[in-house]
Amino acid sequence: MTAVLVIANKAYSSWSFRPWILMRHFGAPFEEIVVPLARPQTREEILRHSPAGKCPILKDGDALVWESLAIVEYFAETHPELPVWPRERAARAEARALAAEMHAGFTGLRALLPMNMRRKPSPLPLTPEASADVARLEAAFSGARGRFGAGGPFLFGDFSAADAMFAPVVNRLDVYAVPVGAPTRAYMEAMKALPAWRDWSAGAFAEPWIIEKYEK
Repeated sequence: MTAVLVIANKAYSSWSFRPWILMRHFGAPFEEIVVPLARPQTREEILRHSPAGKCPILKDGDALVWESLAIVEYFAETHPELPVWPRERAARAEARALAAEMHAGFTGLRALLPMNMRRKPSPLPLTPEASADVARLEAAFSGARGRFGAGGPFLFGDFSAADAMFAPVVNRLDVYAVPVGAPTRAYMEAMKALPAWRDWSAGAFAEPWIIEKYEK
């Protein structure tokens, strides 16, 4: 039985983007169901799939998994043959720590700059909180790349779950034209060049739904 991934709008849903790009990158077969946000029936439709009432949701046989990081971990457990997390222990530990930090942190940046795959790049003034988040992101990226990234252009060399977790913030840095250093920009360009990224972006541009609060 093919797994089902329930997601929200590709244009805006950062939480959905994370497991989707991971599973697509590694070639895992799954059926996709999109529940558009900000409609009167949205919550009711999501509740048909999960009692948490939020996307994304992974349904795989008897397993029901919600929250992006939990889906990532489930995917890693059910596909041990794939390098979802870095193979080396120290690298894997740091990748998991960064993924958890992304999942729970960077609230200043995320609140100010919502994900929008279709936004034409243009800057917005950053708050002190958002600026501090950008500085931490750049330090985290350079730290992982410096210690573990020699084998490729991603945080731990090859693309991994850590990169999937940071995919939405890469979009934010890009479409809001946030000033970043050359190493961060190179990492962003590597992410945007992924076929899975391009597939998600194409889907976002094909969507008919517009949510004005994300279009500022």
